[in-house]
Amino acid sequence: MARHNRDGQGTDQHGAEYTISYQPDWLRQIKISRTLAGGQRQSTKTLFRNPAICAERPPGERVRTRVTSKDGKLDFEITINDKARQIDQIVVTSRATDGKGDITFIIDGALPGPGDLGRARRRQRRGR
Repeated sequence: MARHNRDGQGTDQHGAEYTISYQPDWLRQIKISRTLAGGQRQSTKTLFRNPAICAERPPGERVRTRVTSKDGKLDFEITINDKARQIDQIVVTSRATDGKGDITFIIDGALPGPGDLGRARRRQRRGR
């Protein structure tokens, strides 16, 4: 049986604060990418990383992730029904509220499963 969602916090490149509601046995991290002035380059930052190095239980068939900005200008939730547990990454792109480009959220799942502590430790040493 899947566990209830947890809440976490993160700050983007511009200091905007976000609350993340995540499934603790699926989500590995969320990165945020913004187009820089001039539109030629992007800035990417890890917005949130799950403090768990591996899942305690299988994540269940349905996984929900919600990202909300503290200023209320951004609020979205993704729900995935993945019975085969094959989804590892979701990419969500939104227009920036200031009108300056796009904001992309890269939601990485693939948290090592229960009993896969060796894989989790290798990932932790590589900083991923």
